[in-house]
Amino acid sequence: MNTIAIIDYGMGNLHSVAKALELVGDNAKIIITNQAREIKKASRVLFPGVGAIRDCIEGLNRLALSEALKEAAQEKPVLAVCVGMQAVMNSSEENNGVDCLGILPGQVKLFPVDMYTPDNESRLKIPHMGWNQVQHVKDHFLWKGIAQNSRFYFVHSYYVESEDESIVAGSTEYGVKFSSALTKDNLFAVQFHPEKSQHAGLALLKNFVNWSVE
Repeated sequence: MNTIAIIDYGMGNLHSVAKALELVGDNAKIIITNQAREIKKASRVLFPGVGAIRDCIEGLNRLALSEALKEAAQEKPVLAVCVGMQAVMNSSEENNGVDCLGILPGQVKLFPVDMYTPDNESRLKIPHMGWNQVQHVKDHFLWKGIAQNSRFYFVHSYYVESEDESIVAGSTEYGVKFSSALTKDNLFAVQFHPEKSQHAGLALLKNFVNWSVE
């Protein structure tokens, strides 16, 4: 059976993610777990993210899930979402600087406070909250059936700056141009919330359910 483990490191309501996966899951078994052994047994892993990055990393370490997640990213399809995407980078500026998991090369930076709309008439608010376009930078199975520049739902004050352009799968502009999707081998990471992004988000989750990594 196709079993999808949603990592529970003790923060946030994960049931909306689980419900979205159940909707598109093609009879996949969806489990929410804080057990490393369940993550190791699963066919694929979804790493959601809410709250502050320090709490996220501390939760993963406290539950001995960091190594299980790193191993999963080498062995099976893994989808990291929002703070989950930020957590797989090298480091974050949040909470006065936090070392992250270092699975992908790059840093997480705070949006500048003096960002303006393209017409320079109004200042952009932080956090970046609401719908925004994602440009497909490279072809990937998870973009299957999703139109170029489709809109997804974002909620974040920090953004990812990748050190390797070859792993950037999608980009978005909000005052600055930032990486909104990254991919390397078995890992696909997105800054937006697919479970809140209606048709495009559900399409991405369905693609994840069916993504076969060779």
